[in-house]
Amino acid sequence: MRAATQREAKRKRRISYSILFILPAFIFYTAFVIYPTLNSVNLSFTSWDGVSDHVRYIGFDNFKEMLHSERVYNALKNTLLLSVSLVVLENIVALLLAILVDQVRWAKSLFRSVFYFPVLLSGIVMGFVWAIIFNFNFGVISQLLDRIGLSEWKIDWLGDPNYALLAIIITTVWKGSGYYMIIYLAGLQGIPPELNEAAAIDGANRAQRFRHITFPLLAGAMTVSVMLSMIGALKIFDQIAVMTDGGPGFATETLTYIVYKVGFGELRQGYGTALSLVLFVLILAISLIQVKLLRRREVQM
Repeated sequence: MRAATQREAKRKRRISYSILFILPAFIFYTAFVIYPTLNSVNLSFTSWDGVSDHVRYIGFDNFKEMLHSERVYNALKNTLLLSVSLVVLENIVALLLAILVDQVRWAKSLFRSVFYFPVLLSGIVMGFVWAIIFNFNFGVISQLLDRIGLSEWKIDWLGDPNYALLAIIITTVWKGSGYYMIIYLAGLQGIPPELNEAAAIDGANRAQRFRHITFPLLAGAMTVSVMLSMIGALKIFDQIAVMTDGGPGFATETLTYIVYKVGFGELRQGYGTALSLVLFVLILAISLIQVKLLRRREVQM
């Protein structure tokens, strides 16, 4: 009986020590994450401008305005288009780069470092660099076309609504593909070489070996890359802020950027908070769908 009492006392002390250990982090997280998140729900029902002390409750007017706003629908369209394009292109480019790096027999670390280097650049720096490259008057692309006598092929990438979003996509793919390349490269290096050797002996060519061996065994790496690229695409901000500022007009505004523009540029924090809640629900829904598909694939395997 005495031993059992001592064990129970030790267990309670361990629990107490654990609570004391996590308490500072929990207080910090509650003060700077949980409370602002819950408070944002309250602010979404107000017309607060973000500056004054006066907070006026307007009910669901912010959400009703969203339902009838062409600007919001345009931002939603741009968000979905950007997300789908980035998920597809980033993963295709990353997979091709991973296969290339995996096949080279010399300077493999050099190639891996070169392809990964854009990931190390901040979004602001990268945006400024590509804004100069795409500049219609003195950009690298325009100057190259002028020198080879193809001036009529010049495109105002950042000033034409038909090409501005494409410029954002190209820039983001260039920056992000190296990160996903590392994930795919790890997956490729985890495939037993005996499988490809046996398939080659049986007469399978490279395309057949990739289709029936490499691609299925990369399912785990692909799932992780798709989820990460989708999350990154939904919250893209730096490139748009530096390169186009949401323009020309509203051609490159996304839900993330319109939250910033409305909340801080137009001093409509209440409306901006309501938009951020809609964005949160959208990201949550997409994440739950991805997790459900992942679990279904694991069950089938």
